[in-house]
Amino acid sequence: MSGKNANSSLPRGFSFAATRCGIRKSRADLGVIVAEKAVSAAAVFTTNLVKAAPVLVSREHLAASKRRVRAVVVNSGNANCATGAAGLAASRATAAALARELGCSPEEIQVCSTGVIGLPLAVEKITGALPDLVASRTESAESFAEFAGAIMTTDTRPKQACASCRIGGKTVRVAGCAKGAGMIHPQMATMLAFIVTDAAANPAVLRRSLREVVDRTFNAITVDGDTSTNDTVLLLASGASGAPSLVPDSDDEKRFVQALEKVCRALALEIVADAEGAEHVVEIEVRGAPNNGAARRVAETIATSPLVKTALAGADPNWGRVLAAAGRSGVNFDPAKSRVWLAGQLVCRGGTPVPFDEADVHRLMEQREFAVAIDLGAGLGRARMWTCDFTAEYVRINASYRT
Repeated sequence: MSGKNANSSLPRGFSFAATRCGIRKSRADLGVIVAEKAVSAAAVFTTNLVKAAPVLVSREHLAASKRRVRAVVVNSGNANCATGAAGLAASRATAAALARELGCSPEEIQVCSTGVIGLPLAVEKITGALPDLVASRTESAESFAEFAGAIMTTDTRPKQACASCRIGGKTVRVAGCAKGAGMIHPQMATMLAFIVTDAAANPAVLRRSLREVVDRTFNAITVDGDTSTNDTVLLLASGASGAPSLVPDSDDEKRFVQALEKVCRALALEIVADAEGAEHVVEIEVRGAPNNGAARRVAETIATSPLVKTALAGADPNWGRVLAAAGRSGVNFDPAKSRVWLAGQLVCRGGTPVPFDEADVHRLMEQREFAVAIDLGAGLGRARMWTCDFTAEYVRINASYRT
């Protein structure tokens, strides 16, 4: 999404800006999304017991404002987590400073941070940069792209997506951006993601739609099995499209959910594709489980197995690792009824090998994207997740993250 042609893809009622305030040495590290007026909002936050100060403050603000939000401010380079009372004060000071610039209540401000855990946040750098940042905001695709770039940490590229649908004869737009390349695992939610729409909807409808979509997208990806302390997915709806307000269980709501899911799925898959050190994006499909929940447990176990993920890195058709991971998932099935496919090739039937051309399967697994599938033969449950391989580069990045 860039250039003049992309401006029409952005929802109406929002403006964006980014700058370098000095938390990071040489790149943009602060961004804002501003609504023309307070808008309906829904959010999903980390379930990690160690929650960063901005998560705690943003949750408080959502409740106090009855899920109405005027703006979002995000810094990268410092997570403001495990920073005690000073960290909470920094997040509250950030919200108060932005509220003064916009003439709104601090409770209408959402605050997000991402970066290193356990370092004091130089909040004065953020509050000092906010006046010029707010003054520089525009509704352009270029400004949206700059915001997407300012929230990155170990990401190698910004992640953006957009979609639209027709509601009441009006075009409703949905656009989003996300950051994430490590500490990615499905626990509501698994990164920072910001989605804006000009649909009209009350917060309750938005919340239901967001949770439904997050479960099938952001919560269906894993990079390394680690869930961050700062995870936030935020959805804002301006109503500026002029479309009628979404009614629960209506065809209009279904069309909106489809557009929202298109954006969230694209962002989720971009996160996996940009995973730290990753060379392969792999779909894990589980069929024949006792139920969908059981299938999800098996898929997650396979997707996070270090032995599976290192085999993926080497394009090694070691199907036994897939079957073994399923067997330790806690889901009951008879291995004698199972089947395994690698890159579309059947390699195991009845829990035993079937003849296959190892060199051919190796070649197929060298592709950037391929699928691993297992049928447990134990029911009708199905699930799908997306993961990546583990490479030496992942270790290098995370061994020197602070240094």
